[in-house]
Amino acid sequence: MPTGHFTPAFFEFLEELACNNNREWFQRNRHRYESHVRDPMLAFIADLAPHLRKLSRYYVADPRPSGGSMFRIYRNLRFSRDKTPYKTNVSAAIHHSSTRGWPSPAFYVSLAPSQIFGGVGIWHPDAETLRRIRDAIVTRPTPWKKAIGDRGFRRQFELMGESLSRPPRGYDPEHPLIEDLKRKDFVAGRDFTRKEACSPRFTDSFAAACEASAPFVRFLTEAVGLKW
Repeated sequence: MPTGHFTPAFFEFLEELACNNNREWFQRNRHRYESHVRDPMLAFIADLAPHLRKLSRYYVADPRPSGGSMFRIYRNLRFSRDKTPYKTNVSAAIHHSSTRGWPSPAFYVSLAPSQIFGGVGIWHPDAETLRRIRDAIVTRPTPWKKAIGDRGFRRQFELMGESLSRPPRGYDPEHPLIEDLKRKDFVAGRDFTRKEACSPRFTDSFAAACEASAPFVRFLTEAVGLKW
């Protein structure tokens, strides 16, 4: 039987943190964070790694507690009016190994008491990356349509993100894929239930979602000039 990673204690800690978002409370409860939240997330990432390796050897799930796939629990307060120091969700992103992060596509997971979310793709790419993706759609329309029209992908994911109100400059306003060319984000997402997240099968379920998204992520990976 597969081993589950996330328990009610995982979500209970995050719920309490939302009500006590200060350093004193966190320090008193750091042992709970490490045992009920951090370590289960790192174990999940480690168990996800061989599943992703089957899809692409360039997307490497890294379970290190610092510098790996898991995001820090500490919020960046430099430009935020909200000065609460800790995030109330736990998340991880697996990017292309040659970039170690943005602007490559990614497999993403976030767990919070109110939402368990899985996402794939590239969010808010810079202008050059966005141009490359749009150009790839224009020059390779059939693979793009196959990627977003794949039955398994559509069953698991919904395309989301921001779009321009008008066609982007330099692209034919009458292009049959103009609505896709207007996208500013090339991301897709889906929700999981807390029951699913606490199930011993969650790693397999999330890995299956990643597999369903592989044609979409592959198109974006190759569009930005990276190896799949």
